[in-house]
Amino acid sequence: MTRPGASGFLDRLGIEAPVVQAGMAGGVARGELAGAVSGAGGLGTVGMMAPRAFAAALADARRRAPGRPVAANLLVPFVREAHLRACVDGGAALVVLHGGLSRRAVARLLGRGVPVYATVGTPAEAVRALAAGCSGLVMQGSEAGGHLVGVEPLERALPRVRDAVPDDVPLLAAGGIAEAGDVRRALQLGAVAAVAGTRFLLTEESHAHPEYLRRVLGAERTLDTLLFGFGWPMRHRVVPNAATERWCRADERGPAAVRLATRASAPLGRLTPLGAMGRLAALQRAELPFFSPALPLASMPDSAVDRCALYAGETARRIHDVIPVVQVVERLAGA
Repeated sequence: MTRPGASGFLDRLGIEAPVVQAGMAGGVARGELAGAVSGAGGLGTVGMMAPRAFAAALADARRRAPGRPVAANLLVPFVREAHLRACVDGGAALVVLHGGLSRRAVARLLGRGVPVYATVGTPAEAVRALAAGCSGLVMQGSEAGGHLVGVEPLERALPRVRDAVPDDVPLLAAGGIAEAGDVRRALQLGAVAAVAGTRFLLTEESHAHPEYLRRVLGAERTLDTLLFGFGWPMRHRVVPNAATERWCRADERGPAAVRLATRASAPLGRLTPLGAMGRLAALQRAELPFFSPALPLASMPDSAVDRCALYAGETARRIHDVIPVVQVVERLAGA
């Protein structure tokens, strides 16, 4: 299942299927998950964590998928020199920047031979990313889960970006990818591969809290909210929990006062080490409207599920099982 031009992208990276696992940050996409995706013929991605844990996860993923490429995801406001060094020293085959654009990071990585893609939501963002030197783009639709830059559905957004950039720029399509038909449609619209997040979240190799997975499986709706933006004022797509039920009933974005407070908190987020996010999450309470972007990991207590962000895309309503990664890659590839 490829489109013209897609085979070149697959061949350059050395992957068999046009399937990329989204780089879910915060500890969900560790070496076990990313390594399993790459080992199954797709492109696994280690999500951003504190630098030492991030480097260890990259090494673990490559050990689990010997001879296969592994990508890395970097959240731009939180990038440190140690993250860039980990990508280079860890042999990342591709780095995806998300939540902004860092010319310094692009230059540093390209200078060491590491291709850099940027996540974009509009043609204007795509043009800026290429002007900064990016090797390719991840085009995110508004139906995606997690940290949102997408502003319109992928089916409308992807052709607009495809028309705005040179034909030889590789585009990865993110948002709404849960089945082989979704991958096929993304390729028809001009992508060289499809990026799936929620479908890989709901796997046996994911490090998400089991109750988090159950909530996603049972979700009847998602919210595009600003509630979980303390330290990082960005839109997030989540499924409901006690925090959203309390604070997003009148407006799914959250109370206006909270949105103002999160915008003012941006400098604090850039100064806070990623390793402290878990400690901040432990202080959160559903009754207090100050929520960081932390998500509930398997190692956290059950109470974390109602006071942390339950990131998931609109595909949550179409996914009904937690299965091994190898089965997900096979399904998405139409095997």
